[in-house]
Amino acid sequence: MTVDPAIISESSFFSDPDHVLESLAAVGYLADERIATAIFVGDVLGKPVLCEGPAGVGKTELAKSIAAATGRRLIRLQCYEGLDESKALYEWNYKKQLLRIQTEPDEADWDETEADIFNEGFLLERPLLAAIRSTEPVVLLIDEVDRIEVETEALLLEILSDFQVSIPELGTITASSQPAVFLTSNNTRELSEPLKRRCVFLDIEYPTIEREQAIIEVRIPGIGEDLAANCAEVVSWIRSFELKKPPSISESIDWARTLLVLGRQELSSDDIRATLNLLLKYSGDMDKIGEALKTAQA
Repeated sequence: MTVDPAIISESSFFSDPDHVLESLAAVGYLADERIATAIFVGDVLGKPVLCEGPAGVGKTELAKSIAAATGRRLIRLQCYEGLDESKALYEWNYKKQLLRIQTEPDEADWDETEADIFNEGFLLERPLLAAIRSTEPVVLLIDEVDRIEVETEALLLEILSDFQVSIPELGTITASSQPAVFLTSNNTRELSEPLKRRCVFLDIEYPTIEREQAIIEVRIPGIGEDLAANCAEVVSWIRSFELKKPPSISESIDWARTLLVLGRQELSSDDIRATLNLLLKYSGDMDKIGEALKTAQA
C-alpha cells in the first residue's frame, strides 16, 4: 500500500500498514492487512483504536504487542463493573492529608492548609492519569471497556477527545506526549455513540485455519507443519459448534504445545478427547464435542 509521506506526522511511529505488519511479526504477533491498516490509521490520525470481538481472539495481546514493537511502556486499565474515578483516574491520599492536618497548630490558617494538602505530593495517579502525565510516549490499554457502566464512560471522553484530564484542585493537565490508546470490548453490551465516534473501529474475529496454523508455528518453534495444521483444523472445527466458551487462540497454542510434549505427530479422536480440557472449560461444551467426535468416528 502506497502512503503519502505528507500525512505522516512527526509523532507517528509507523510509515505504512506494511511497517505495522513487519513490526508486529517481529514480536510474534501475526496480524492481517485489515488489522494493520486500522493500527496505521489510528497512529496517523492520533485516534484510539477500539478492538471488538469475542474473548480470546488476541485483542489484549495486540495492544501488548504494539507496546513491545514500539518500545513503549504499557499502561493497563482493567475495567470491571463498579469502576470509578478513584480507580481509573486519580484520588487524593486522604490518610496522608489527615496526618498533615494533624501536624498543624490550632491557630493555623485553614485556607493555607487546604492549599497545602491538595498538591502533587498528595495525589495518587491511576492508569488514565499516569498515561496523560507520562513524559515519554506510552501505550494505554483500556481492557474490556464494555464491563463498565454507561455513566462511567464519561470519564473516558475527555481523555479520548483531547488527551487531557481536569482536576478541580489542580486545573487541566494536558498530555505532553500523546499516548497510543487501545480499547477492547467483548461485546457484552453496546458501547455509547460518543465513545465509538472518538475511535478507529476494528472488529477482530477468530483467525482462519491458515493464520492460526502460522500463529502456532511462530509461538511453538519445532512443532512441525503437519501437527500445527492438524491443531488449527481441529480448533476451527470445534469453534463451529454453539459453545458456551469457544477455544481462544492462547488455549489452542497451549493445546498444541501439550500435544508436542506428548509426542503426538498425528491426531486421533482419542487424542482429542483426552486433551479436550485444555480447549474447553465447561462440561456441557466437552460433552457436546465428545458426542460429535463419536459421530464422526462412527
